[in-house]
Amino acid sequence: MMPPRHLRTDRLRTDHRHPDRVRLVALAIDLLAACAAQAQNVRPAAASTAASAAALERVEITGERASDTEERRRSTAAKIVIGREEIERQGDSNITEILKRLPGVTLGGRPGRGGEVRMRGMGSGYTQILINGERAPAGFSFDQLSPDLIERIEVLRAPTAETGARAVAGTINIILREDVKKRLNNLKVAVGQEDQGWQPSVSWSRAEQIESFGYTLNANLSTGVRETTRHTRTQRGFTPAGSEDATLQVDQTDDNRSREERLHSSLGGRLQWRLGPGELLALQPFVTFSSADTHGVSERVAAPGTTLSALPYSRSDTEATFHLARLNGNWQSRWSGGLRSDLRAGMSQSRWAGDTQRLDGNTAASSLASRTLTTADDRWWTLGGKLTQTLAGGHALAAGLETDVGQRDQRSDGEGSTASDNLDDNLQVRTFRGALWLQDEWDLDAHWALHGGLRWESITTRSEWDGGAVRNRSSVTSPLLHAVWRPSEGGRDQLRASLTRSYRAPSLQNLVARRSISRSTPTDQTNEATSPDRIGNPALKPELATGIDLAFEHYLADGGLISANVFHRRISGLIRNVSTLQTVDWATAPRWVSQPRNVGDASTQGIELEAKYALKDLMQDAPAVDLRHNLALFRSRVEGIPGPDNRIDQQPDWTANLGADWRVRGWPLTLGAGLNLTPGYTVQTSSATIANGATIDQWSSQDAKRVLDAYALWTFNPAMKLRLSGANLVSRNFDSGSLVVSSDASGSTRTSAVTSQRSTTSWRVELELKL
Repeated sequence: MMPPRHLRTDRLRTDHRHPDRVRLVALAIDLLAACAAQAQNVRPAAASTAASAAALERVEITGERASDTEERRRSTAAKIVIGREEIERQGDSNITEILKRLPGVTLGGRPGRGGEVRMRGMGSGYTQILINGERAPAGFSFDQLSPDLIERIEVLRAPTAETGARAVAGTINIILREDVKKRLNNLKVAVGQEDQGWQPSVSWSRAEQIESFGYTLNANLSTGVRETTRHTRTQRGFTPAGSEDATLQVDQTDDNRSREERLHSSLGGRLQWRLGPGELLALQPFVTFSSADTHGVSERVAAPGTTLSALPYSRSDTEATFHLARLNGNWQSRWSGGLRSDLRAGMSQSRWAGDTQRLDGNTAASSLASRTLTTADDRWWTLGGKLTQTLAGGHALAAGLETDVGQRDQRSDGEGSTASDNLDDNLQVRTFRGALWLQDEWDLDAHWALHGGLRWESITTRSEWDGGAVRNRSSVTSPLLHAVWRPSEGGRDQLRASLTRSYRAPSLQNLVARRSISRSTPTDQTNEATSPDRIGNPALKPELATGIDLAFEHYLADGGLISANVFHRRISGLIRNVSTLQTVDWATAPRWVSQPRNVGDASTQGIELEAKYALKDLMQDAPAVDLRHNLALFRSRVEGIPGPDNRIDQQPDWTANLGADWRVRGWPLTLGAGLNLTPGYTVQTSSATIANGATIDQWSSQDAKRVLDAYALWTFNPAMKLRLSGANLVSRNFDSGSLVVSSDASGSTRTSAVTSQRSTTSWRVELELKL
């Protein structure tokens, strides 16, 4: 059957301007047309077998999902799977605390407080975050998702055509709970304590299968108080040309204290209908609401003989709320001949609203008042589909189409006594993303398996704000190849190899030329180089990365494993923030301004070692102790920036984890502990020559992290468990810093800022009941 003319590809093949894109579109349309023709000639299996099925008794076959280790072993692309057992083991209240124990994963922020998740030590934007295989909605953060809502977490070290190529470092796919094969009715009540602030929470999970209908519901409610203290010392010195003696111009300290009262609630689930053999309809609603009242005080003191660069007293009170509602649906059908289809659609809407009132002055009594009201509304629509065809010779061919349309409307109204307080800032952004992909998983024989794919993805961003309009469009074609070799059939060893092309798209904040003014200095004064204003860059291009991964895996008889993974990424068009002193329209004095730029090429490589095994594998008659260790070593280099610290942003030299779990013989007690280690490091972030031969060099630094966690689990019976857990048991101060050195014919100016934050130990008691 000839496909309709609008689906034929002979016209497309005459376009020579974008050959990669044309070939990909042509292949996808041919496959979709062939599958459509087959669907017209072959009725669904449910209809063709209706008469015979009526004469047979109904038979239900239920099977359990493969273990986490076995699923990892079967996957052609390198994958780590964290299931419910590992998610629940330590009693973590935050997903990030679970992820930090994985090989090569580091967290931003101070110890014990979670933070941005970074795979392979690479900073913001290099790690792709998915929820049920789809990109996380705008405004999403890990704090909004309780571990009780998660079925498992899949970590892919290299991109695939189906999961997407915006994953230079890797992909973290969070699978929400959807087990409706058996009745579930669980209740968890917990109370935590951190720095004299109590954090109670309650969560409830229920699942049931009723004939052809099944449902899962998960609810979570938590509240708490957190206090933060931060001490920052800023120094600026000038050394005249030809002299070695520096004059200290600024030496000031800022003491910041804040108290945050939080409330968070979420409700999610899955409604599932089995419409017939191989046909399923599912809806996944999710709503969340959170509020935070934050009260902060900052006091600034200058050393004798130096200048105070801003008002010495500041107080802020912020009331913020966030809500998000999301509904996803998918319709799966199975056709005769091995053809399967999966249609997905979704929509989400969220709003963040904040009301900040500030007092700035010499003392609390003589302060000047200001107020800022900010709202950000995000709406997102997604539509996509996948066709999978099982072919002879061990092929599983799949093709997919994805479209995302999003919009953000943001408004900021300021009123007060200074110019910066009266800056109104309205922003409208529209984003469109489209992708086409092809993928073939091919089991050649008992020894070899291949996974090949090709993905084309395009992103268009249009924004309008008070300062003008911006349009940015980028597209990337990514060929992807994975292979697994098993030396012996049914053996426990296997070798993996991946050759991929991935990319990092500029963030919305980096693209939109919208100002963000440093509050530490009024706009009628020049701010410090270590506290710059910020503005976007509409001309940014995506970073492109070519990568190779090689891994060896040895699986032990009792579910343990030993693995070693080597990776290399070659990055072009690296994006970096560069600070310069500029004359700007939002201030009456020159201001230091940080702006992202494509600065050149970079490379990063490393090795990730992992071992999970039982102590009895080493010693006979050993206690029931499970051990887990991992070590990751990283090296990177940014071209065009002098060494020795010209590494990728926020990448340490290494990270390591040591952990053990002991099931005490003769007692319903399990004890466990884990130690997470990340060394301190310094990064030279930029080196630039500006007008008249002047140069600007910038560095950032971070202190070492040593985080010790422990837990004790008492199992009264299969329906009741009590868990006590402690996080960051050896708390210590955490320091971070920045340094800017600017030089010209008159001399050099050196500005440094070192921030010290107090980290705290947190405790949590949790009672789990199966009702």
